[in-house]
Amino acid sequence: MSQVVKISALLMSSALLMIAGGMHGLILPVRGAEEGFSLLALGLIGTGWSIGFISGSISVPHLVRRVGHIRAYAVMAAIACMTILLNLIFVHDGAWIFLRIFSGFCFAGAAMVVESWLNEVSDNESRGTTFSIYVSVTLFASTAGQMIIAATGVAGYIPFVLAAIAYIGAVLPTAVTRTPQPAPLQAVSLDVGLLYKTSPIAVVAAFSVGMANGAFGTLAPVYGIERGFSTATVAYLMSLAIVAGAIAQVPLGRLSDRIDRRKVMMGVAIIGAVAGTLTVLFNPDENALLYVLFALYGLAAYSLYAIAVAHANDFADEGSFAKVASGMLLILGSGQMLGPIAASMTMQWLGPVAMFVIPVVFHGALAAAAYFRMQAREATPAEDRAPFQPMPSERLVTGETLNLDPRSEENGYEIDEDTGETPPADRPEPQQG
Repeated sequence: MSQVVKISALLMSSALLMIAGGMHGLILPVRGAEEGFSLLALGLIGTGWSIGFISGSISVPHLVRRVGHIRAYAVMAAIACMTILLNLIFVHDGAWIFLRIFSGFCFAGAAMVVESWLNEVSDNESRGTTFSIYVSVTLFASTAGQMIIAATGVAGYIPFVLAAIAYIGAVLPTAVTRTPQPAPLQAVSLDVGLLYKTSPIAVVAAFSVGMANGAFGTLAPVYGIERGFSTATVAYLMSLAIVAGAIAQVPLGRLSDRIDRRKVMMGVAIIGAVAGTLTVLFNPDENALLYVLFALYGLAAYSLYAIAVAHANDFADEGSFAKVASGMLLILGSGQMLGPIAASMTMQWLGPVAMFVIPVVFHGALAAAAYFRMQAREATPAEDRAPFQPMPSERLVTGETLNLDPRSEENGYEIDEDTGETPPADRPEPQQG
């Protein structure tokens, strides 16, 4: 409790940001579908978010070094607030695609500032607790945002204004906090050679999860609206998938601590592929089967990435966890950019339920890749594996999330306060996993 009190202002700011993000992310595809936007335009709205989020992860650290954390955070929240109000004023697919880039950029920047502050107030003993609390807050607040949309719907101006209030309200706790400003932010970087040497399956997993969940997160609400489901039902289904994945992370992660993580990845990917296939085959109405399939899909889809990061960490040399994980983050982002476009085209050709074809294909590809990697190399002994660590939804992971992750500290990871760069690790080349 003392740790919670110590970081309460930052957690409140993060909660308001996630509530706004949860609302914003559901308003656009649902309202866009009701306004008659094309499937391609709706997919590009999701692509715009990913472009902005990755751009923010790369660019915002440089802005923070120039103007400071509080000013940068205020700028990010203010622009995010203006963006959703402009969504309300200009109800047009082209405008929404363009504006979604800005909202993704600002959301990444604001999240990074809060996470760097949380890292600043956490010592070695409390880092794991702080990270766990932060993951829980992001889950609860994002779900709360979606539940607000379930209550208000997406018609009219009220949901847009409520989300704008949450965005701008997120500035207040950080503006009055007495916590010292933290060290410079970490800009994510992509070292394909290092990542592939560390774990080839991690590259496949990051891209496959990005494609599958980019498609699902953007267009599953559109699938629901096209099927005639209510906005409340769509919100319940999306929340159920996210919560199921968050809950499943811990038991599946602990299982991967005991057996080959690639076996767990393969099994979980098969579950996701089966859930998607059953949805395509049965195309259920608004009934219990629909909720079961969404829960089963979410259980698999939203737990895979954390297991893949843990597997890559097993093979990362000392000091390179954050660098390897940030490389995975950028590959994940590339999948999240392409997934919604591929799914929108598939839906246009084959109907709304064909949205699940993309997750089925890429979960199947990941399961096959994990199987072949198991034939190529022995598993890491259980005693040599780093303990699994639950993570936020991959749509919310930034470079600073990785810095806050206790595995960064355990691997000796540090940030150069002048450059924000990761010092090179003086260790032998990692083995392939």
